[in-house]
Amino acid sequence: MTHDTPPQPAGHVIVIDDDAGIRASLDSLLRSAGHTVTAHADPQEFLRAARPAGPCCLILDVRLGTVDGLAFQATLTEAGLGIPVIIMTGHGDIPMAVRGMRAGAIDFLAKPLDDEALLAAVSRAFAHWSGTQGDNPCPADIRQRYDTLSDRERQVMALVVAGLMNKQIAGHLSLSLPAIKLHRAHVMQKMGARSLADLVRLGEVLSVRDQSVSRYPTSA
Repeated sequence: MTHDTPPQPAGHVIVIDDDAGIRASLDSLLRSAGHTVTAHADPQEFLRAARPAGPCCLILDVRLGTVDGLAFQATLTEAGLGIPVIIMTGHGDIPMAVRGMRAGAIDFLAKPLDDEALLAAVSRAFAHWSGTQGDNPCPADIRQRYDTLSDRERQVMALVVAGLMNKQIAGHLSLSLPAIKLHRAHVMQKMGARSLADLVRLGEVLSVRDQSVSRYPTSA
C-alpha cells in the first residue's frame, strides 16, 4: 500500500498483541516506514527481552487473552520506564481505552487499524519521547476554545471524556442519538480535536470529566 504520511522519525516500535496476524501486519507496516520493530505475544515476553536503546514506543492491545493490557500499562508507569504507550482496542472497548488515556497513554486506535492513523500515532509517541511537542495548545488556548461551547456541548464533552458512547450519552441526557452526534461534532470542531483521543486529552487538561458516571470495566 502507498502511504502519503510525512516521513516518520525512525525509532524502535514494540508491539504486544496475542494475535499473530496483527503482529505480522504491524511489523510489515512499521518496517516499511523505517522503524525497527519487536513484536511480542504477551507482556511476559516483553519483560524478558532487553529494552531497546534510544527512542522507542509501545503499541499495546487492551485485551491479551487473560491479561489486562491496562493493568500492564499501569505496571509500566509504576516502574518508571518512560516508554510512550499507544493502545489498540476493539470498538466495544473504547471506554477502556479512555481509561488508558487518562492513565497516560499517548493515543488509542480502534480496530480494524487505519495505517495512516497508526503511523501518525507512532510519530506523536516519538515526539513525546523527545519532548518536542511544541505544537500542543497551551491551557489558556484550550480554555478559550472551551468557552465557545454551548452549555449542552459542554455536557456532551464531559460525558465523552468520561468514556460514554453516543447511545449512553443520549440516554443520560434524554436526547436523540442524531442530536448527540451533532453536538459531538460541534465539540470536536470547536475544540480543534482531530480524534477522540485528542478530545480526552483536552478534557483532562480542563478537568471537565463528568464525575457522576463511570463506565470503565475493571478487568479485561
